[in-house]
Amino acid sequence: MSQVAYLPVEKLSGGKREQTKVQNRQAILDAAREVFGELGYEAATVRDIIRRTGLAAGTFYNYYRSKEEVFAALADDGARRFAPVLKSLRTQGLSFEDFVRAAIVAYFEFMADEHVSWAARRPAGEPHPHIHGETPEMAAVFAEVKDAIEDAIEAGRGPVSDSEYMTAACIAVAREVCDKMLERRPIDTAVAADFAVAMILDGLRGLPGAQC
Repeated sequence: MSQVAYLPVEKLSGGKREQTKVQNRQAILDAAREVFGELGYEAATVRDIIRRTGLAAGTFYNYYRSKEEVFAALADDGARRFAPVLKSLRTQGLSFEDFVRAAIVAYFEFMADEHVSWAARRPAGEPHPHIHGETPEMAAVFAEVKDAIEDAIEAGRGPVSDSEYMTAACIAVAREVCDKMLERRPIDTAVAADFAVAMILDGLRGLPGAQC
């Protein structure tokens, strides 16, 4: 496996220094994806990631303090790239039920593709690591889902209830089912999506004022 050449940031101009920081950070994230995929998250260490990048240990710690922080950065990057998918679905004029289904299917397929070099290769049954706390990009995804639910309520197409609770519940179901999906071999996005959609929509129908 080829290594990324070490890119020192000392004695560089401001613009070049910022470019090098971006390159170093990306090298760390790319290496982490490979290492997590080959060794599994639990077995992987910071040293494994550093060796794969070719960066000096001190350079790595300029960006991240632990493998947990690296994983959080990977998750945040994924959330940033998934947010436009939700935005696109909201512009398609889907019914509330169709939007929920389309969003869940898109999320599960995105996650399966995202972890093709990690989740699909790690040992079956290894727990999917969780992020403690919410990153800005995760908060943006939460806001996008919440806006979609509130739009449905305003249009009379969704259950009239606490939109924050509804958003949290929908995301929690999707995340937990998706985590379990990624532990299984083979990864079956269709079965997992059908289950999650049924849980969400049937749960929402049980709320007072439900219209979906």
